[in-house]
Amino acid sequence: MRLFIASPIILDDYQSIKQDFEGIIEGKWVEEENLHLTWVFLGECEDAAPIKAKLAGIAPLETEINIAELGYFGKPPRVFFAKAESKLLYEKARAFKTAGFDLYRFKPHITLCRIKQIHDYRAYKEKMKTYKEKLLGRIVPEIALYQSTLTREGAHYKKLG
Repeated sequence: MRLFIASPIILDDYQSIKQDFEGIIEGKWVEEENLHLTWVFLGECEDAAPIKAKLAGIAPLETEINIAELGYFGKPPRVFFAKAESKLLYEKARAFKTAGFDLYRFKPHITLCRIKQIHDYRAYKEKMKTYKEKLLGRIVPEIALYQSTLTREGAHYKKLG
């Protein structure tokens, strides 16, 4: 089974973000119920029990953490995301490392869209500026193990605990 560890998030107005970039970017938007902050992507695992045991030693976040601003990975941009920059997230990432999890190049973010094409790069950059330091939502103080099942319609996530 394909597993990852994540915290659920709440965006205040995901539809507005999608509408603001409509006609500017083309891509696969993540379904709102699937939005999350990934701590560790584990990939294919035969047994979730040892992961759950290691995860039991990691306390959840102490408080909600704000999500502010938008960003992207890649040149040209390929992954469009909401930023979550907080010292608390990096401290929690150290707890994962201490517990034996591999956080390969951890950069806290919430993937919103896998970009296929930017139709108007100037409009894209201008729209990005309007989201500079704009509060978009929050990370829920919960950490859970999820199973990801890939289908033709997209990924389906199931919380395992």
